Amino acid sequence: MTPVLPLKTLSPHLAPPEPDLTPQEMIARAIALRPLLRAKQAECEAGGKVPDDVNDALVKAGFYRIMQPRLFGGYEFDAVTFYKVMMEVSRGCSETGWVLALTAGHPLLAAFFSKEGQQDVYGADGEFRCPAGFNPPGTAVAVDGGYRVSGSWVSASGIDHATHFITQAGIIDDAGHVTGSIFVMFQRGEYSTLDDWHVMGMQGTGSKSVVAKDQFVPSRRVAKTKGVGLVTAVSIPGPRIHDNGIYYGRIGAFFAAEGTAVAVGAARGALDLFEEVLRTKKQTQRPQMERDKDPEYQAHYGRALSLVSTAEAALLRQGEEYMEYCREEFSGGQPFDLEREQRLSMIVMHAIQMAWDAIDIVFRAAGTSASVKHGQPIGRIFRNIAAIRTHPILQLARVELNAARTRFGIVP
Repeated sequence: MTPVLPLKTLSPHLAPPEPDLTPQEMIARAIALRPLLRAKQAECEAGGKVPDDVNDALVKAGFYRIMQPRLFGGYEFDAVTFYKVMMEVSRGCSETGWVLALTAGHPLLAAFFSKEGQQDVYGADGEFRCPAGFNPPGTAVAVDGGYRVSGSWVSASGIDHATHFITQAGIIDDAGHVTGSIFVMFQRGEYSTLDDWHVMGMQGTGSKSVVAKDQFVPSRRVAKTKGVGLVTAVSIPGPRIHDNGIYYGRIGAFFAAEGTAVAVGAARGALDLFEEVLRTKKQTQRPQMERDKDPEYQAHYGRALSLVSTAEAALLRQGEEYMEYCREEFSGGQPFDLEREQRLSMIVMHAIQMAWDAIDIVFRAAGTSASVKHGQPIGRIFRNIAAIRTHPILQLARVELNAARTRFGIVP
């Protein structure tokens, strides 16, 4: 018989570290952290992970607990607060912002587990930093008290600082057939990592592969899903132990917004750097005036500013509507259906496109010495956001096609 691991002791209510902390104070902390983040960009990239002192600052600020349920030591703020903090952190360092966004947003995944499973996950201190990896799905074999899980999942951003890892696996019967699928929550120590993240952009995210071989996972850290694949439209809502609809909505649009917040924040950071170039360098053509006095450079800056500002507004409005849709469904009103989720996903993916267009303007207009030379932060942002745009969940054309299919009654 497979031994069942003991459930971690947890009081009925675990208070957050700072019970009176407000969203405004948390956003201010993210802004105040920008100088450190900018100073650590090169170290983050070269080291292939978020520097330890930077991660310690993120933990101390409470950023990993923004979406964590109040019941389990979190602040349970809303999507708009989450987006704003992620944008501000990414304005200082896009790689750190990516790691934070793709771990701090995953309490929404933890909410699909049973009450006992969530108690196990958050434990006695509420520390929860959980990357996810769903590609390719692993395999799970049912045994007494849980499952034996095996797999190798790519691109687990932030795994170096993780307390947990969440993935998906297909349930295999004795004949080798897939009979269902589950979310699986591993604790640190139940998996290993492969040092295989060697890329031209986002190197500092440390998005290594995670490997498990015949690892026992108790039933409380397993949640059923509707299918194997990306998380959009496959999760089964968990038990209603939280009085907040955000834990029971469709999470695909929120996950798309995680990456968008990073891209938009990075675009604002690129604009900051471009302004510094314009204020400190003269143009090369005669007459050699300061670049910020040159109408050509003013036009470049204004265009980039317009794009970034519009992307920010679109992202934040998406967050407001996401919360509205969650509240409506939770209260028994209009369902938060696939069509609504696709609409919200398209909004934020257009915001990513605007952020990329702004970064492209900055990269070209700042000039070779400020953009292309090794180690220049504008070039680093350009590479990082180019890498983000390859993420499979952030492909606008795919979502637009599926939105049309949904509208016309065709299975996406």
